[in-house]
Amino acid sequence: MQHLRIAFYTDSYFPAVDGVVTSICSFKSELERRGHKVYVFAPATPEDKKRYGRRDVFLYTGVKFKPYPQYSTALFPYYSSVKLKDLDVDLIHNQTPFMMGFTGLLAAKLNNYPVVSTFHTLINSRSLDAYYPKNKALRRLYSKYLWKYAKFFYRSSDRVIAPSSAIALMLVKHRIGNVSVVPNSVDLKRFNPRVSGASVLERLGIGREEKVVLYMGRVSKEKNVDVMLRAAKILLKRRSDIRFVVGGTGPALEEQKRLASRLGIASKLTFTGFVSEKELPHMYAASDVLCLPSNFETQGIAALEAMAAGKPVVGSDYMALHDLIKDGRNGEKFRPSDARSCARKIEKVLNNSSAYKKHATETARQYSSRRVTDALLDTYKLLLADQAVN
Repeated sequence: MQHLRIAFYTDSYFPAVDGVVTSICSFKSELERRGHKVYVFAPATPEDKKRYGRRDVFLYTGVKFKPYPQYSTALFPYYSSVKLKDLDVDLIHNQTPFMMGFTGLLAAKLNNYPVVSTFHTLINSRSLDAYYPKNKALRRLYSKYLWKYAKFFYRSSDRVIAPSSAIALMLVKHRIGNVSVVPNSVDLKRFNPRVSGASVLERLGIGREEKVVLYMGRVSKEKNVDVMLRAAKILLKRRSDIRFVVGGTGPALEEQKRLASRLGIASKLTFTGFVSEKELPHMYAASDVLCLPSNFETQGIAALEAMAAGKPVVGSDYMALHDLIKDGRNGEKFRPSDARSCARKIEKVLNNSSAYKKHATETARQYSSRRVTDALLDTYKLLLADQAVN
């Protein structure tokens, strides 16, 4: 295949560390290892432009997004279209459907570039509650029109990427066509069973005899962290050797801290706050099980990272996690939003966590950067072939 020049348009970029940013960095690294060239177009505050801007990363001035200060919204990124001509790109890959994604779509249509768009983020009422927790009028407006806009956006793309079969099925039900399943990858060099978690255990004051149940990700309403906290209360009534750790930050962080105090589990629960990319593999290594209570996952990159580290995953039996987690093999699924079911499955895994290690790492290997990038390039081939015919 000829070496491609690809423009990634994204509303999520550093300093945010989320599934979209992880996916962008992973694909960029592997594509460029193969001789392709990837350019990133993203928003940033003036301070972040100086820190994260590079010759192949074009950052457009934006303002901080209030619910998530690590994100920003570009104010006027439309002149990026001029830069695309200078770079002689072959295609545009939109990672998000918002301001930068819309700009990428517009640039593609104006300049006749083929365009593919990935559906990374689930759209539902819980996500609206998370991003607009106080503005009821805005939430009602978004609830009414967001899916209509999503349909317009993805139908306007030449091809659509779903990170899991569950999301592909959902898109088809919404009459969004030309869907390819390309999962996000996991870096098996960074996340593997050989990484040590000793430094994390020491820093958090966790004894080696204690079992560690970890949540890793955004702390927001749609992630249902409260389900794990309520499960923690149930488990801590009958055993005292468990420590719960919530890694990450987000708009619901203080709310979850207050809930932990009301439940009387604060002494057995640690909120780490922001976890750096460097520290992330060691967080998984320090845990015995990852708990993902979200009914929101389009794939669940945290689940793959934990499995790559040899850790089983206890997750909500919903959407992408329904397919990814295999009961009795790489983890256990529980009834969505059911704290008692969650508690039972956590305890089941903790009683024999080593039995899940082999199957967890085998699952992660199926999502290696090389294998998943092959699937992405196949999608690009289809896109370019369709463009040539038309």
